[in-house]
Amino acid sequence: MSYSIFVKDGTAQGVAKQRLIETIAGPEKRVINDPYADKFVIGSGVIKLMGHRLNVWLSSKLAPGFHEHLISRTRFIDDLIEKSTKDGIEQYVILGAGYDSRAIRLNLPASLKIFEVDQPEVSDIKLSKLPKDLPNLENITYVNVDFSYQSLSEQLLAAGFDQTKSTIFTLEGVSQYISKDAVSSTIKELAMITKDSRSIFFMSYVDELLEKDPAACFGEGYPNPIKKANLIKSLSAKVGEPWISFYTEEELEGLLFENGYSVIENVTLEDLNSLYFSPVGRKLHESQIFKLEHFIVAES
Repeated sequence: MSYSIFVKDGTAQGVAKQRLIETIAGPEKRVINDPYADKFVIGSGVIKLMGHRLNVWLSSKLAPGFHEHLISRTRFIDDLIEKSTKDGIEQYVILGAGYDSRAIRLNLPASLKIFEVDQPEVSDIKLSKLPKDLPNLENITYVNVDFSYQSLSEQLLAAGFDQTKSTIFTLEGVSQYISKDAVSSTIKELAMITKDSRSIFFMSYVDELLEKDPAACFGEGYPNPIKKANLIKSLSAKVGEPWISFYTEEELEGLLFENGYSVIENVTLEDLNSLYFSPVGRKLHESQIFKLEHFIVAES
C-alpha cells in the first residue's frame, strides 16, 4: 500500500485535550478516565485549573455536543476493546495510534498482543512524553510505517503479527482525512492477513450528509447547523488536516462486505447519549446532539 493514511499529531492533540477535560471531572460525573492525556496537551495545567465544567461550557460555545461526541467515541471503543478481549480476541491493532492510551489505561489481559501503528514522527513524540515505567509495555509493539515505500501488512507481519490469531483493528478519527482509495486499500490488506482467523474492525466516518444536508447531522433545534459544520471543517483545514472523504452507510457496508466483513453496529452520539451521559446526570437535549460522525463495527 502506497498511501500515507495516518495524519501527524494536530488532531491527536485536540482529542487528547477532550480526554483530559473529561478526566478532571469528578469520578461520579466522568464517562472516561485517561490519566495520561495531560502529557500531550499544551497548557494542561491551565485546563486543570479551569476545571471540567468551564472547559465543557467553552467547548459548547464552539459546537454544542462536540466534547460529548468525542468522549462517547472514546468510551464506545474502550467498551468494545474490553468486551472483545473478554470474548477471546488475542491481538489488538491500533491504526493511526496517535496519542491513544488504551494499551496502558484499560484493564486488558496480559496475554493480549498490542500493535500501535503510526508514522515514526508521531510514535517518537508519544514515547518521549510518556513515563518510562508504564504497565503492559512488554505487550506493546510500535510499528512505524512509511507509506511511500512500505506495506502496512508487511510491516505488521515483520513486527510479529500472528495471522492465525483473532484480532481487533481500530481506525479512529482518521477516515475523513484520507482518500477513499486509502481506506479501501487498508481494509483489503487487513482482510488479507486475517483471512484464516476471526477479526473485528472498528472505524469512525463522517456522514456524507454533512456536505449535502448539514442539518441532518445534528439534533432537532441545533443552533446554526450549517455554520457549525463549516466552522468545524475550516478549523481542521487550518491545522493542515482538511476533511476530504465522506461516506454513506450503504457505501461502507458494501466495502466491508466485499472484504468479508458484516456490519454488526453503527451508532452516533444520538444512540450513546442515554447509555453514557444519563447515568452521570449529563444527558444532552436533542438540540445539543452532534451526530455527524458514525462509529461502525464489523466482524469477519
